[in-house]
Amino acid sequence: MSDAIKAATLEYVTRLGDDSLVLGHRISEWVSYAPFLEEDIAYANVALDYVGRARMFYTYAAELAADGRTEDDFAYMRSDRDYRNLLLLEMPRGDFAYSQIRQLFADVYYSLVLPELVKSKDERIAAVAAKAIKETKYHVRRSRDWVHRLGDGTEESHKRTQKAADQLWGYTHEMFDMDETEQLLADNGIGVDVSKLRDQWHKDVSAILTESTITVPEDSWAVRGGRTGYHTENLGHMLTELQIVHRSHPGCQW
Repeated sequence: MSDAIKAATLEYVTRLGDDSLVLGHRISEWVSYAPFLEEDIAYANVALDYVGRARMFYTYAAELAADGRTEDDFAYMRSDRDYRNLLLLEMPRGDFAYSQIRQLFADVYYSLVLPELVKSKDERIAAVAAKAIKETKYHVRRSRDWVHRLGDGTEESHKRTQKAADQLWGYTHEMFDMDETEQLLADNGIGVDVSKLRDQWHKDVSAILTESTITVPEDSWAVRGGRTGYHTENLGHMLTELQIVHRSHPGCQW
């Protein structure tokens, strides 16, 4: 592996880990607050899926970095400017409809990305993707069913679901941007050219929203910056809560 490919791979798996950790934490915020017990348990399981995925990516990132850092350093010892997650994933928990729409957008995205990552020439990335695909099939089914129930439910649930779709749509464009790092890895068969997945994502999500009596938002605005370390204030608040114990007891291990 050349130095350029190694550096790009380190950046790439760190991004994938950041995406998984941030979304996993947001999902975990529903534990004990979900509308009923079964959904409380479901949210906990989905959160664990994403946090487990983050651990695998961070462990690989630490090996690539080879500078003494561990997965904990990647999760707990970086500031918000060092994180490279998509902005969509750091948005606050919001109400139940807001979380389910965000989850739908993310789940459909991963249902398209992971099958491509399985083909990666990097065996570690491909292995993580292969494990995550099984989880994602359940995630998509669950988020789709909830959006159906909310969108085609009561007048109030429909209103909240439509509002959530309108509020989050502009953050989805960033998911399909390609920079030099991702293009280099895609050209070398390691990463995914996500720009080619945009049309299928839009088709799949639009079908689900339409079935749920939700109007598909227009592409009238877009916000970007997560991949370059420019985040909303929400990430800083989230990391303060996520990192406080580790930073209060540096070097402590279970």
